Amino acid sequence: MISLAHAQTAAPAAPGFEQFLPLIIIFILFWFMLIRPQMKRAKEQKKMLADLTKGDEVVTASGQVGKVAKISEQYVSLEIADGVITHVQKQSVQTLLPKGTIKGL
Repeated sequence: MISLAHAQTAAPAAPGFEQFLPLIIIFILFWFMLIRPQMKRAKEQKKMLADLTKGDEVVTASGQVGKVAKISEQYVSLEIADGVITHVQKQSVQTLLPKGTIKGL
């Protein structure tokens, strides 16, 4: 009978920096392309909501265009037409428009 010769297996390499390098690079790319810009937009949105004043013209997340009539801590009253006032949550205000934009619509 012929005996089978078995090759000795090599010892597994210790995990090194080279194995984690692709994961580190992917995380850095995600940070600069996704996470960082999102944090910057959230910061700008928060600042815009804090600086909101009566008379500003805004667009809400639902697409309503109106002039700010009253501001409370959580709600904003928008005048969407002469004498027509709606109440929306402050967080739904998405964009601050330049003065006079509503007249141009």
